[in-house]
Amino acid sequence: MESTGGNPVPQPADAELHRRLVYGDESALAEVYRAYGPLVRRVAVRVTRSAAAAEDVAQEVFAQLWSRPYAYDADRGSLRTWLSVLAHRRAVDWVRSEARHRKDADADDSALQAIPDAAPGPDETIVDRERSLRLHSAVAELPRPQREVVHLAYFAGRTYRQAAVELGIPEGTAKTRLRTALRTLAETLADPPDPALERGA
Repeated sequence: MESTGGNPVPQPADAELHRRLVYGDESALAEVYRAYGPLVRRVAVRVTRSAAAAEDVAQEVFAQLWSRPYAYDADRGSLRTWLSVLAHRRAVDWVRSEARHRKDADADDSALQAIPDAAPGPDETIVDRERSLRLHSAVAELPRPQREVVHLAYFAGRTYRQAAVELGIPEGTAKTRLRTALRTLAETLADPPDPALERGA
């Protein structure tokens, strides 16, 4: 029982709902969702600051309750509290996952910026032209899967996620190909020859 202004408010019978969930009673899940769905979303929104993310978190929370009802122990606390804690954990996981995605994207951007600019300018020096030619040559030597990702990410300005969609491959595959290609290009372009030395100056 919870109280509001001193008046007791009856809560759903957690033990009975739990028993029905264990036996696969879908109506029990519907009752739990009606009773605690708004609470779960509020907790998730406070952590993620995103209504869309909160909906995803709520789906995960109730999916876990449905698939693993034994994870909840009615003798150790209320279903309301358990769902709130679970929602908070899931929301924190979402925030950490988004932070990792942003960090990976920033790392990829930094790696791309470290490669010499391939676009020639009107005042381009001999060294700049040679670097540009070396870059194009190095890219051409990459395996085709890596070359496709590099062209989309470096020359077309796509993120690895966008490249994955365009190429119809998993995000992880696109990221791995891009990073492998960037390492190869960095090694190839690490020590560009000095034109003055080559001319014997």
